[in-house]
Amino acid sequence: MELRALLTCLLLSLYLRAGGAQDTDVVSVLNCCEGDVLFLLDSSGSVSSFDFSHMLSFLSDLTAPFSLGPDQVRMGLLQVGTEPHLEFGFGAYSSQQGLQAALQRTKQLGGDTNTEDALVIAKERVLRQGTPGGARQGLPRVLVWLTDGIEPGDVEGPMAELREDGVAVLVVSTGRGNYQILREVVSPPAEEHLYFVDIEDMNIITEDVRNAIIEIIRAERLQVRDVTTTTAELHWRPVLAGTGNYDIRFGPVRTEIGGPDGGPGTKSSTEPVLFQRIIRPGNSTSTKLNNLHPDTTYIVRLSPESNLEFFNKLNATFTTRPNETIVELQSPAQLTVSDSTINSVRVSWGPLLPESVENYTIEYSILPSGKVHVVTVGNRQNSTVLTNLQPATQYLVTVSAHYFMGKERAISAKMCTQDVLPPLADLELRTVGSDSVKLQWKGSADGLRGYWVTWEGEPTHSSSQRSTLYLPPHLVSTTLNHVPHNSRVCVSPVYRSARGEGLCCTASFSSANVPWIRRS
Repeated sequence: MELRALLTCLLLSLYLRAGGAQDTDVVSVLNCCEGDVLFLLDSSGSVSSFDFSHMLSFLSDLTAPFSLGPDQVRMGLLQVGTEPHLEFGFGAYSSQQGLQAALQRTKQLGGDTNTEDALVIAKERVLRQGTPGGARQGLPRVLVWLTDGIEPGDVEGPMAELREDGVAVLVVSTGRGNYQILREVVSPPAEEHLYFVDIEDMNIITEDVRNAIIEIIRAERLQVRDVTTTTAELHWRPVLAGTGNYDIRFGPVRTEIGGPDGGPGTKSSTEPVLFQRIIRPGNSTSTKLNNLHPDTTYIVRLSPESNLEFFNKLNATFTTRPNETIVELQSPAQLTVSDSTINSVRVSWGPLLPESVENYTIEYSILPSGKVHVVTVGNRQNSTVLTNLQPATQYLVTVSAHYFMGKERAISAKMCTQDVLPPLADLELRTVGSDSVKLQWKGSADGLRGYWVTWEGEPTHSSSQRSTLYLPPHLVSTTLNHVPHNSRVCVSPVYRSARGEGLCCTASFSSANVPWIRRS
């Protein structure tokens, strides 16, 4: 009885320890990796619906911990049937919620096991680097083939081509046949990339397969960004999962006098002259290096330190920008305003200096003291259209160039939006007698300064008769005399900044005084 109790406690302890280890592994997977993983799923008629559902469940558990996205892991699913089908490509899902929902919606194809054509799709479209919808350049690629092992087809050649192209191949087989073929197609070592398992026990290999994928796509890269004359930013993957700390050491690369063979010249050493040190906590993913020297090559080493696991050190080199304090701040030197409408204005500036300027900011506000709005554009853009402005309003706009060296240069100008120019409404023309017309219209729009009335007779072989009349804004009717027959009579509203759209009628004199009416 005591022995049974002891064994029970021992098994419970091992279970809890294993469960804790699984949780730790799941956490460590998050943000650990960067690569493209394609799952080749046997969806043919040789796979029962029961087995197919277990394969999908295995894929769901296998992929659940990974962080997805354009800068992390991307996953695709290619089904094998009579006509292979790309269920979803690498760019389809950047969240676990979307990926898991897609796996749940996946339906079995049935038909023949046409693995050869599926591998053509994988090689030519999905796993090809640099093509639209394909894999990313410079990142690891993994093909995980889930099969029942029955009639795999002539796959040795296509799989060899994928491996030669740099694709890592893993195989999970729920059958015991064709061992030799499957062993030939996986990437070495076969004992780490080939798995045989009963369909109901697939969960026991989930962690092993996941770890094999992680070893291939683990992102052990130290990136240096936003380098200036005196600063630089480091970015890395959080491999410590919140525990331990990162030991960061950096210094200028030592330059030695004398060539590689003792002759004249210089040579660089990977050993820095003098290390500076920064300690960052285990949940950090970036830090800033300050007080650097301009135009100097630095080496930086990041050491993840943990009592639980050993991690590789990461190295990177970078060169700070030259000292540009003697460079004259030449941009922006001119600022122009154009294409003004009632609610938008185009702002342009120059010259462009992308080698010195990091970006431009455009600040604008209503004069004299309106709310300031800010727009930021890249260092290769020299104009932008400001929208959602108020009509007939004066603004102050300022364009500022932010230089890599940390300095700024700004230039300002005033800009105005156009007035709202309502068109004339309901012009009525009535002939009076043989050569007079009476005009009447609707007016009283805000900002109205008056009306232009013009009439012009039909052109003859020598000339045409044209007359104009300006009326104040309070008048909405007038009578014109000595108007030629068939003259074109127009009335246009006049505003502070421009003339609005008017209306026209033709003066046709007849025995009946029939009014001509034009409505906007």
